[in-house]
Amino acid sequence: MIAPNMEQDPELIHRWSEAKAAAWAQKHGWLVGCNFVPHTAINQLEMWQPETFDPFLIDKELGWAEDLGFNTIRVFLHQLLWEQDSQGFLERIDLFLSIAHKHGIKTMFVLFDAVWDPFPSLGKQPEPRHNVHNSGWVQCPGYDVLNNPDRYDELQSYVEGIVNRFKDDERVLIWDLYNEPDNMNLTSYNDQDYVLHKAELSRELLRKSIIWVRAINPLQPITMGPWQEDWSEVARLTRIDHYMFSHSDIISFHCYKDAEITEKHVVDLKRYNRPMLCTEYMARPFGSTFQDILPVFKKHGVGAYNWGFVAGKSQTHCPWDSWQITYHDEPELWFHDIFRANGQAYRPEEVSFLKQMLKEKKEVLLAEEVA
Repeated sequence: MIAPNMEQDPELIHRWSEAKAAAWAQKHGWLVGCNFVPHTAINQLEMWQPETFDPFLIDKELGWAEDLGFNTIRVFLHQLLWEQDSQGFLERIDLFLSIAHKHGIKTMFVLFDAVWDPFPSLGKQPEPRHNVHNSGWVQCPGYDVLNNPDRYDELQSYVEGIVNRFKDDERVLIWDLYNEPDNMNLTSYNDQDYVLHKAELSRELLRKSIIWVRAINPLQPITMGPWQEDWSEVARLTRIDHYMFSHSDIISFHCYKDAEITEKHVVDLKRYNRPMLCTEYMARPFGSTFQDILPVFKKHGVGAYNWGFVAGKSQTHCPWDSWQITYHDEPELWFHDIFRANGQAYRPEEVSFLKQMLKEKKEVLLAEEVA
């Protein structure tokens, strides 16, 4: 593949330099946290809608995150919330950021998401399907918008409104513009009935989003969420993965594999000479565990966000194949998540490991400050 040309690719003009990206990484140190949704929310909508937004529970659960030593979280937004009541949505986001900041946690916001239910709707959200992984999570935008490129500009006010409001806010760490934009949900909703291939539609929306955000020029960098398997050579990349890697200020990726494969991905992606964040990892049945993976990320200075925190209505402690296999009882080996709703650790030894590793990280940082 040929490297993008700024004259032909205007959204690259304001991409951060490697030096600026490196300075950002130096400022923030080793970032470790999780993908966060309170256990009472089945999806982004239930987390943020005024009737179900629960700052007291968020405060409680983020206190547990602080106690582990987490210093960042990844949180999903949704354009329907903006369309419903933009001012109220901004106020709830601001309150959320204040709570996270109180616990020493910086927030990565995800603006768009291509995974799970393609038909989101406001109002009361469905109850979870028994022991089914993410049975109620919703895509953003939904099928009706993504399948009609003429409607993409309707999303401009959402992107600009959110980013512009928090463009100078130190509590916001980074903007993740699109989560797994080419994910076809083949084992759940099977997103194949589109006017074009879903990856091409998502790439066009992503392109517009980059232009909208670059025009605002926030102090925070931007990234995007590739999740495909083979990044060993540029020639092997899908068109959309190549686009995401070459337009991100900070490289991010997802990997739910064991330590050997995870480290290979990290080494492969060093070709971009930019700081890296793994914004999704930790699936115990696949050998992606805290004890195996975090030392790899620490060795290479890669930020780490495991999927899930407190097991609840999202049911991400259940495996992906729960869409095909009936699990009558809670799985003995949890897939994701760290705590039960009462704050009890699923595996106390994991919590002890996290606290020790992140305590050591904090001690190193303090020693460097003194020096």
